[in-house]
Amino acid sequence: MADPIPPVPAPGEPGSERPGADEPPRKARRKRPFWQELPILIGIALVLTILIQQFVAKVFLIPSASMETTLHGCDGCFGDRVVVDRVTYDFTDPAPGDVIVFRGPQSWNANEIAPQESGNVFTKALRGLGSLVGFAPPDERDFVKRVIAVGGQTVQCCDPQGRVLVDGKPLDEPYVHWLEQPPTARQTFAPVTVPKGSLWVMGDNRENSCDSRCQGGGGLNGTVPVDNVIGKARVIVLPPSRWGGVTDHDPQAAPAALGAPAWQQGIPLGAGALLAFPTLAAGRGLRRKLSKQD
Repeated sequence: MADPIPPVPAPGEPGSERPGADEPPRKARRKRPFWQELPILIGIALVLTILIQQFVAKVFLIPSASMETTLHGCDGCFGDRVVVDRVTYDFTDPAPGDVIVFRGPQSWNANEIAPQESGNVFTKALRGLGSLVGFAPPDERDFVKRVIAVGGQTVQCCDPQGRVLVDGKPLDEPYVHWLEQPPTARQTFAPVTVPKGSLWVMGDNRENSCDSRCQGGGGLNGTVPVDNVIGKARVIVLPPSRWGGVTDHDPQAAPAALGAPAWQQGIPLGAGALLAFPTLAAGRGLRRKLSKQD
């Protein structure tokens, strides 16, 4: 026996309306105008920039000429802006030839005269923001120099050719900028054994750099604790005419065999990488042919 057909309610009676018939139609979500989203995008970009510069890489302004001609800088001019890698030294120690940014130790800061800071809150805020993104000198005493010797090594200057010696061996320093040849007597200094956990640093512009030779009176007072190192200078990003990497030539390294340039030493590795792909493809083709014959 067939099931009875349920009666259909008459119009107006309860249950006659279709489910959802009373619900108002949903309004399409209006898209915000770009001018309303722009402040949000700027805020997000600014927060990301600050986080990246605090923990990964930071842009620093070169304020002086002590690293000429590797890095340009002078009082009142548009100096180089360099990206400083803040991660590398979490896994390794600074090495000879590295260009580093570091906080000046107490013995260094004692030589400096503190600049007069503006009392205007707005000016101080703009300066702080500019230092975060690399468009104003930072308030703290930060320096940029090149590592010459590390803890346990003995450094002195100079041999008859005017070269710096580390553990009695002359350094190969193609990056040094001299105004006079040979170096004057004021560039010389007695042997200093760098304490463990410290660095001996010097500017590439040897006649215009107050570094480990003179800061704190020189000697052991001129060394810099490794813990003070902020990071390694990697790339010049501004001005555009100066784009390029920052050389980290190791002055203590022995010259390459037969004097081959570094780019030529990389040829075998590059050729091997290029040949690996066709070799792999040929091997796969040979395996396919052998499998078909089986």
